[in-house]
Amino acid sequence: MNTGKTSVTKIGVFYDGNYFLHVSNYYNYVHARQSRISIAGLHAFIRHQVALDENADPRLCQIVDAHYFRGRLSAKEASQKGNQLYYDRIFNEILMMEGITTHYLPVRTYQGVRQEKGVDVWYALEALESAYLKDLDVIVFITTNGDFKPLIRKLNTKGVRTMVLYWEFEFVDDYGTEKTTKISQDLENEMTYSVPMHEIIEETAKENNPLLQNLFVMQSVDAPPPTVTIRENGEEAHQSTILSLKSGYGFISYPPNNLFFHFQSLIDTDHEDLSPGDLVTFDIDQNENGQDIAVNVKLIQASVGVSSDDGYVDEEDLI
Repeated sequence: MNTGKTSVTKIGVFYDGNYFLHVSNYYNYVHARQSRISIAGLHAFIRHQVALDENADPRLCQIVDAHYFRGRLSAKEASQKGNQLYYDRIFNEILMMEGITTHYLPVRTYQGVRQEKGVDVWYALEALESAYLKDLDVIVFITTNGDFKPLIRKLNTKGVRTMVLYWEFEFVDDYGTEKTTKISQDLENEMTYSVPMHEIIEETAKENNPLLQNLFVMQSVDAPPPTVTIRENGEEAHQSTILSLKSGYGFISYPPNNLFFHFQSLIDTDHEDLSPGDLVTFDIDQNENGQDIAVNVKLIQASVGVSSDDGYVDEEDLI
């Protein structure tokens, strides 16, 4: 009989919030999956990945500390952006359910540019403090920021193993702007373990692996399915509800995808009259990148109240 003592591998997870949101938006709006990353699913993946790299039992690899850092609009600014305060609260509740401590600093204007300030320093200090006070075995970083290289070197001197989860991707948004996300090579070189999540997701896309499938949020079965209706001129049109509205554009619920539409595509409808949950008709076209988008969007029935998200954060998408 084995009487040897077994110990838990203690894991800390540190989120670069702005980066994580950027990645989640990519998979929800650009990638073919059209779904957000599940935080609960990501934590399950982290535990199993640490177990694999540490040659340990997944049941003995536990996340005991998790932190989320991001710059955020002030309450006054958020109150002027529709339901932003509500959705900030919803996202906070999602993080709390996964035991994640939130750290926010106000977004401020420096030399005419809106930016986060001081968040990276706070991030590094908390990671270092947690490593020493909570005696963490492995710290997982969700970031691509090369400025954390000195932090990783400090953790190495203590004997803490470090792991970075990162995504690299390139795409052109609907405004023709090229978007590129790549990890700092200096950062990756300092890490004990490096996990290219974009490669893992693409290579295992056809595998029926629950651990990988759970990395993404399941589409809500409660969402009303889109239908086909007949316009006054006798032509067929798609019919569904407004999912979210942003500045100059919005998204229409169209499972399994969300369709982008620009306010210039509205017909006999003022964008100020639109709200999430409104019933609209539309046609489907493609943008220059071959992605489906909604055009000829027309309001046919206003919703009684807000029934969905504001685009980038909602109670269903980020759980």
